[in-house]
Amino acid sequence: MLKMYDDMQKTTNANVDAAMRSFEGATKATQGIATEIADYSKRSFDQGTKTIENLLGARSLDKVFEVHTEYAKAAYEGYVSHATKLGQLYTDLAKETFKSYHRGKRLE
Repeated sequence: MLKMYDDMQKTTNANVDAAMRSFEGATKATQGIATEIADYSKRSFDQGTKTIENLLGARSLDKVFEVHTEYAKAAYEGYVSHATKLGQLYTDLAKETFKSYHRGKRLE
């Protein structure tokens, strides 16, 4: 009876440990995603503000087109970079979640 209780206790502890590792991995990945989104938002806002200032200071129509073209190119490149980073972060989150789940299933 005592052996059975010890086995149940070990299994319960192992399952709790696996759940905690799962939450820890997901939390780190989720924090990375939130940080990337916040950083991208700040960069985009700063870039938009700078572009508005440059447009207001433009003295010719050619300069307006130049500023707008630079902004469009930088915004596109920034978005592609951001989307690539987010894709990798979401992939990492899925891998970490599955890895933790897989470890937990082996303990059963």
